[in-house]
Amino acid sequence: MRQDKPSPEDFICCGQHAVCEKELLMKAVTEPIDYFDDEELDRFSGREADSYNEDEEEEFREVLYTTLTREVPDWLRSLQLRGIELPTGLRDEALMLAEERNEGGVQ
Repeated sequence: MRQDKPSPEDFICCGQHAVCEKELLMKAVTEPIDYFDDEELDRFSGREADSYNEDEEEEFREVLYTTLTREVPDWLRSLQLRGIELPTGLRDEALMLAEERNEGGVQ
């Protein structure tokens, strides 16, 4: 069950960012969604972040830790565009890996 891609009209810049995210969001609308060998996660589209059981959360964890660190932000964006919320228990881990990437850490 795939949700429609957002339209360009869905993105309005609030003017509060040092670098406007509108361009990045517009790019997300016009380019195809990247998959990270995680098509099976599409079945979670529309689920709340706190509704996953341990086995379901482990599915996300497996993809997270087999994704290259430099690709974690792209994977998170892919989930968002597909309407899939990351399980609450994985958010800190995913953010930590994304920050490592931004700080030039592990690849």
